[in-house]
Amino acid sequence: MKIEGEGTLLRIFVGESDTWHGKPLYQAIVERVREEGLAGATVLRGIEGFGAHSRVHTTRILRLSEDLPVVIEIVDTAERIAGVLPLLDEMVHEGLVTLEPIEIIAYRAPDGAP
Repeated sequence: MKIEGEGTLLRIFVGESDTWHGKPLYQAIVERVREEGLAGATVLRGIEGFGAHSRVHTTRILRLSEDLPVVIEIVDTAERIAGVLPLLDEMVHEGLVTLEPIEIIAYRAPDGAP
């Protein structure tokens, strides 16, 4: 698959301890968008942050949190991203979902990749 040109960056902000059907929410989201055929997804673990409840979650030893912030980033065409938004609405009960228009320089899967 090769994607170049206009695209959309989808960011999903959730907590590390959030779950979906018994597994970490971030893992469930990555698996689901892979099933839907999106180009790719990356999960980033934050070292500190706060959300709607204004409770700080941090890796600092004196305030060690078991619910660090997690960001899932997905880039694909606007149409393909729009297709997974209803799934995310169902899966993300507490979190933030953002969309940004982007310019994709290059995305290429290696020859012979599954």
